[in-house]
Amino acid sequence: MSTRTREGSRAASEDTKSQIKAAAQMLFARHGVDAVTVQQIVSAAGQRNNAALHYHFGSKEELIRQMVVDGASVLDERRRGMLQEIKARGGPASIREILNVLVMPVIELAEDERWRGYIRFTSILQASDRKTLRAALNNRWNTGYVTCFDYLKKMLPLPAKIIEQRLTLFSIYANAVLSAHEAALESKSRSDRLWDQNFTIDNMLDTMEAMITSRPSAQTLAKLRSSKD
Repeated sequence: MSTRTREGSRAASEDTKSQIKAAAQMLFARHGVDAVTVQQIVSAAGQRNNAALHYHFGSKEELIRQMVVDGASVLDERRRGMLQEIKARGGPASIREILNVLVMPVIELAEDERWRGYIRFTSILQASDRKTLRAALNNRWNTGYVTCFDYLKKMLPLPAKIIEQRLTLFSIYANAVLSAHEAALESKSRSDRLWDQNFTIDNMLDTMEAMITSRPSAQTLAKLRSSKD
């Protein structure tokens, strides 16, 4: 086989893999990971039978793992770059600065049609099969995310247990809101009174900041103290 033929075969193989990933990404985003079959994925990718997916990925589980890593590596590179800039300026000046690092790369990713569906796909996986998501990330592809949370834990002037719970709630809220934003972009042919406002992203960040920084109520603090007792 000539070098040109081998290169052409390799390129065709990569094209098929990309088509399968793109098809799976949108199907998972719209219907959930568990509800989508291998046959539905290969059909949406324009392939003739299930053998195409098994040939390129081995299994649906490996396809999911690779899809998680593909997007996570892009997000992590962007976040680490932003964090390096903050570090060069002497460290974060505000909690909002860290929220920007967490959220804006996701906004940017959603605006790129190549990644449309990725946010909803990983949010669904986070809710339904966190073990698979964590195994795919492998403490390697989310280092920027982890660094942001480490900063927030140090910067928030709240009891440790409150901080831990607030950050968990923040993650759930952020996943839901950013998934809604991505879905709206997919339907961009229709006017959207929420996302078409020029202040919406900033206002969304306002709500996230308020969520993690607001003073705990007297009831919450009383129950926190009683749980320690």
